[in-house]
Amino acid sequence: MCCSGFLKIMMFVFNGGIFLAGAAILGLGVWVKVDSGSLLGFLDGVEDAPDALDQLVHVSYLLIGVGSVLLVMGFLGCCGAMRESRCMLLTFFSIVLIIFIIEVAGAIVLLVFQGLADQLLQGLEDEVRKGLQARYGDDNSMTPLWNSTMEEFHCCGYKNYSDFENSPYNTRYGTFPPTCCNENDNATAVCDLAHAERSDVPGCFHVLLKFIEDNVLIIAAVALGIAALEIAAMVVSMVLYKQIGSKA
Repeated sequence: MCCSGFLKIMMFVFNGGIFLAGAAILGLGVWVKVDSGSLLGFLDGVEDAPDALDQLVHVSYLLIGVGSVLLVMGFLGCCGAMRESRCMLLTFFSIVLIIFIIEVAGAIVLLVFQGLADQLLQGLEDEVRKGLQARYGDDNSMTPLWNSTMEEFHCCGYKNYSDFENSPYNTRYGTFPPTCCNENDNATAVCDLAHAERSDVPGCFHVLLKFIEDNVLIIAAVALGIAALEIAAMVVSMVLYKQIGSKA
């Protein structure tokens, strides 16, 4: 009886962790979805972008799906232990095993993508530059998106200010976006060529590369933590499943 009670407590602990992790992932997915000014957003406006990068735009749906499933699984595990339902425990074990396999595969893909991120992003340089020089300043969807991205991440163009040379904006005003100049160097609030040349504002794709690399490690660490909880929960659920069966 004591052992059974301990196992139930362990099920509540493990599934409580899974439930909280699911809530966190679901919240992150919702945030990414509603944050239209994030770096993921402007990938929609890049022509001929690699398929691997294009899929990043839809990462919010994956996060929302995984978070929702984890929420359900946490609830199912706790309910199965409380009611001592062998059917619910077996269902819990089976679904968690499937999710565990998917998460391991996803973590491997993320780690592999980290090594390919630099190569993929470098392959976008020509297309992005062409798009900026042809449309920035005239395109009512591209221009605000790039402005919000550059303001949020304190970056300029793909590599630097030169990406905006001969763009509609540069041709019309003879200047560059204000974010392409250092704040303390742009006292006149006009980012002309002289100010832009001596600025050290990084390109947005260098910032994006660092953003991806940093967050891939965080996501992989979270996934490994969730996987550890899931393994423990599967072991405990099977032990509890057998104990309930022996009672019957």
